[in-house]
Amino acid sequence: MGPVTWNCPARGAAPSPELALVCDRRRASRLLIVPALFDESNRMRRFAADLMRALDRRGIDSFLPDLPGCNESLRESAGVTLPDWHAAMAEAARHFSASATLGIRGGCLLTPPGLPAWHYAPAKGSAILRQMLRARLLAAREAGREENREDLEHTARASGIILGGHILGPSFYSEFEEAGPTIPAHPIAQAQLGGAGLWLRAEPGDDCKQAETLADLLAQGLAQ
Repeated sequence: MGPVTWNCPARGAAPSPELALVCDRRRASRLLIVPALFDESNRMRRFAADLMRALDRRGIDSFLPDLPGCNESLRESAGVTLPDWHAAMAEAARHFSASATLGIRGGCLLTPPGLPAWHYAPAKGSAILRQMLRARLLAAREAGREENREDLEHTARASGIILGGHILGPSFYSEFEEAGPTIPAHPIAQAQLGGAGLWLRAEPGDDCKQAETLADLLAQGLAQ
């Protein structure tokens, strides 16, 4: 398992290189993993890597691409739109010859059509934004600044906003606020894995037992 680069489409420009963590032994089952988004991605990155190792032990190749403007991406997050992310994951599925997809949390909003899909603890765009706004309000209060949700939402829709260090343009914010999963998928609830979801932790963490359980569920589904 290791990093590779892949060419991600860019509007009005040549494709740009993005990183992906891959475990590729050229097997028939090839799972594209669309990561959780924003701060949840950081909290669940180790879990995703543990999941890929568990899938490898079950004979399944897996691919975890960066989204444009996130993680190690060289693209500026301010100019990224939700259609950019949809196009990126569709191209990642094609590039890695994926036979199925798994969305994690907000990644469920971006699983490309045309392939069997599993959605682990799916989250709507509005719910993710509420969490990010809540975190900003708490940080402002601790710093002695007065902010309120209504003003922040108005600013975000009019001119964009910075949430958790991520620059969200006004078009992206408005599109993401209305976003929900767009394709049929097999749901996987957190209760099926046992324990609390890792995205709820304050710091990045892992849980090998949950990763193994999720790998078992996916292996069973892919075998059918």
